[in-house]
Amino acid sequence: MTEAIVTKFRIGGMDCANCASKVENAVSRVPGVTEVGASYTAQSMSVTHTGVPLAAIRNAVKAVGYTAAAANAAPEGDHAADHFELGDGPWWKTRKAMLTWGCGLALAAAYLIGQAMPDVGHWAFLAALLVGLVPIGRRAISGAMHGTPFSIETLMSIAAIGAVFIGATEEAATVVLLFLVGELLEGVAAGRARASIRGLTDLIPKTALVERNGQIEDIPAEALAIGDILIIRPGDRIAADGDIVEGDSAIEEAAVTGESVPRRKGMGDPVFAGTINTDAVLRVKVTAAAADNTIARVVKLVEEAQESKAPTERFIDRFSKVYTPGVLVVGALVAVVPPLVLGWDRNEWIYKGLAVLLIGCPCALVISTPAAIAAGLSAGARRGLLLKGGAVLEGLRNITAVAFDKTGTLTAGKPVVTDIIAIGRTETQLLSMAAALESGSSHPLALAILAKAKGSKAPVPPAFGAKALAGKGVSGNVGGVEALLASPSAAAETANMPADLTARVQAFNDEGKTVSVLLANGQVAGLFAIRDEARPDAVAGLKALRNAGIATVMLTGDNRRTAMAIGAGLGIEVKAELMPEDKQRIVREMQSAGQVVAKVGDGINDAPAIAAADIGIAMGGGTDVALETAHAAVLHGRVADIPAMIDLSEATMSNITQNIVIALGLKAVFLVTTIVGITGLWPAILADTGATVLVTANAMRLLGWKPKQD
Repeated sequence: MTEAIVTKFRIGGMDCANCASKVENAVSRVPGVTEVGASYTAQSMSVTHTGVPLAAIRNAVKAVGYTAAAANAAPEGDHAADHFELGDGPWWKTRKAMLTWGCGLALAAAYLIGQAMPDVGHWAFLAALLVGLVPIGRRAISGAMHGTPFSIETLMSIAAIGAVFIGATEEAATVVLLFLVGELLEGVAAGRARASIRGLTDLIPKTALVERNGQIEDIPAEALAIGDILIIRPGDRIAADGDIVEGDSAIEEAAVTGESVPRRKGMGDPVFAGTINTDAVLRVKVTAAAADNTIARVVKLVEEAQESKAPTERFIDRFSKVYTPGVLVVGALVAVVPPLVLGWDRNEWIYKGLAVLLIGCPCALVISTPAAIAAGLSAGARRGLLLKGGAVLEGLRNITAVAFDKTGTLTAGKPVVTDIIAIGRTETQLLSMAAALESGSSHPLALAILAKAKGSKAPVPPAFGAKALAGKGVSGNVGGVEALLASPSAAAETANMPADLTARVQAFNDEGKTVSVLLANGQVAGLFAIRDEARPDAVAGLKALRNAGIATVMLTGDNRRTAMAIGAGLGIEVKAELMPEDKQRIVREMQSAGQVVAKVGDGINDAPAIAAADIGIAMGGGTDVALETAHAAVLHGRVADIPAMIDLSEATMSNITQNIVIALGLKAVFLVTTIVGITGLWPAILADTGATVLVTANAMRLLGWKPKQD
């Protein structure tokens, strides 16, 4: 059996959900294609096939009026030029705009000719009608031949041709122009949605200063390689993800994280592509190539997500396949039954039947869901909330329980010095001595002490004869003093530990803190209590979930005492000392109890539970396994972003409901007014175009979404 492969395409000309549907139907009919997903907002398509020639897929797309170029394969033959057709130029220069302008000018000329020469006015309007109707009719025929017989263009063509036969040529020409204007507005709105996410790529500078062989070079940002050392001047945008290796500065991350206040970062701290260095020169070691940096990953994930459909969107698609033929039947009945059965005026009811066809155009209904989903995904991505598809965005609002990992999720994953008890010396002197012993060590506890010394501006003198004592600690001579930094049990083997200090050590241990004892010339000089502390926003984030009626639980492999201490401070239920399979089992038990569970974690040991959860969420900076397994990712590692994701889901689904009400409500109103004779063809197409514009504009409001916590 031939193995299925996936090829990504860039599609030119798609402006609405109807466009995407036509492309999907056409490509799905190509022999060997097993699955197709097209996104009009991302102007992309993903095709699963068994080695189908790319030319066959491109030809299928071209047959329904669009262009295609393989995004992950080299262009073939004369189709290499396709890449140049896919860009988003000014909307007034697009082919749809040119057709609209042409149709508008033709209609204006027809009106003037009709005023000057009434006898030929009908033919002038017929010519103006054909300017717009011929392209629309060609698209209708092409769609019918390639799997979309009941398209919007089909309804439009039937209505316009029918209007000519009953003598309403002027109205037919005007209706065609209004239809083209509506399509043009859809294209403008779709372009704005694309620009909102692709605009992120503009945050990356085109060039970067790189230090190589002692020289500073200015090279293209896309040529940066992992391990390159960047020189970031004050005011520069950072060209790649990396770690600071020298310098200390405030980083403006608003464009990437949404945080308005710059964050102070120093040696060892990560920085993101697209953020701004504000006040000091930094040397940054590149940790991700251009194609894999934070911005590139956001854009890629959002585009992939837009190709997968939410359950509501799939329902609307299925509904429209029944709805559109139904509209044709209703229109025909309105046109035929009253004259034949009741003897009413034939032309009047044919006119009303044609108006029903225009009212019934499903464009606004079809676009109601994908427009909102696309805007919601983009809004989330701009705040570091990455969702792998509309189904995830829709499903988040149903979450009833969230299971959190501890280390690196509820906590920062980096131990910090929480308490210092100095005996006979100042805290600064104690820090200096301990930091001198730990200089050069990469142990997490050593890094905590070194970070504390740096933050407290404690001097770090040299340590002579420093050596590690296996299982005990580290010793050396600091300023003529023989010093030993060791665990309490190791320190007790060398020095007398007073009862009050032993009690303090026990108290710290009960709080989940690790204690190191510093001995100076054989005497206890002080204690350091160290713990991986909760993230600054963890309490607020968990409170927001509880306020929303969502249960929370901590699932951790850490020891029970430490986990309980952290959990008590956060007010969360704790289940500790768990293996990966235990976490997965607990998630499934929660689901069996009727809960809809989200699992949040950042490590390999979280991957099984993340995969088992209804919604798996990876914390930013986590392992690749967690990120790949998860349905969503919190790029910037904030606990408060979990309730924000749920808030985004609720806002998006509320927007979709509003859109469906607008689309169907306007149609219902104009259907009644048309049948009773109050409105005709013009208001009918205005109703459809107006509904489409209103629905799209309403969806675009989501681009300005902010979490309730803000």
